Amino acid sequence: MLITLVLRADATAILQTAELAGWNLLWLIPYRVLYFLLFAIGWRNLLRPNDPERQAGLGYILWVTSVREAIDRLLPVASVGGGVAGIRLLRWRGLATAPVSASVIVEILLTLIGIYLFTVVGVLLLVNVSTTGREYRSLLLALLFSLPVPAVPALLLRYGAVFERLERLVRPLVGQSAMSKGAPLLDQELRACLRRGWTLLVAGTLQFTALVSGSFEIWFALRLFGHPVGASDALILESMTQALRHLAFVIPAGLGVQEAGLVLFGHALGISGELALAVSMAKRMREVLCGVPSLMSWQWAEGRRLRTLTRNPS
Repeated sequence: MLITLVLRADATAILQTAELAGWNLLWLIPYRVLYFLLFAIGWRNLLRPNDPERQAGLGYILWVTSVREAIDRLLPVASVGGGVAGIRLLRWRGLATAPVSASVIVEILLTLIGIYLFTVVGVLLLVNVSTTGREYRSLLLALLFSLPVPAVPALLLRYGAVFERLERLVRPLVGQSAMSKGAPLLDQELRACLRRGWTLLVAGTLQFTALVSGSFEIWFALRLFGHPVGASDALILESMTQALRHLAFVIPAGLGVQEAGLVLFGHALGISGELALAVSMAKRMREVLCGVPSLMSWQWAEGRRLRTLTRNPS
């Protein structure tokens, strides 16, 4: 999909558009710290009851959040590898596996709800600004009918014993294992976490704010490219591309999906395909320049820990 979009577009025009911005595009890199910080504060709030001694401080969780994002965005892990790595990194600080795993699962659930709400906001704005609003009204109706998608998992995790039932299902195949004891404990931690309504509200609000903050990247890039847009247009483009990327979570880095979303919905807002692809190029640049250092720091930390364990096997 990505190759097709690039071949059908004017590559020279895309590069010329990107050159208009120049080095100013690099401001997107420090700005991304705000996104990580909002997620890290929300995650720290979820972990607080299980980490009263603050073994994992905000700075450490901020770093782990950037590593999780880099893994999910840049590696072929179907957007779940970052959560697994995050659990591992927090266990290094002495936190128990079950509460950390529960916090990651709840955080993913809050992200799903945040994406859903952000998409609804984007479609509502698109209906108002687009001349073909009737098409997007049907999309809004489809979103309303898909409300059970984030609601049902939340109810099952809150009132059910999801992982204990899964363990019973696979036990005949794998036999008795450590999972047999861990599954009920994980369900218990999940129910405890989902009972903390105020904490969930704070964490969810911070995540939603972080998702919305990504709209500034599009607004800033288009302004540098000489095609300024309003805040509502930037919100529409960011919400729609985020929704598409999460729907196509199995595609590494959302290659082609992000670009298709920007071209498709950019066209509805009067933005040319070349300009939309230039915006996507700016976002890809930010992903790489933010993600590669995080991945390298993670590998360095893993290597350092391995050397320490080798020297002190006890």
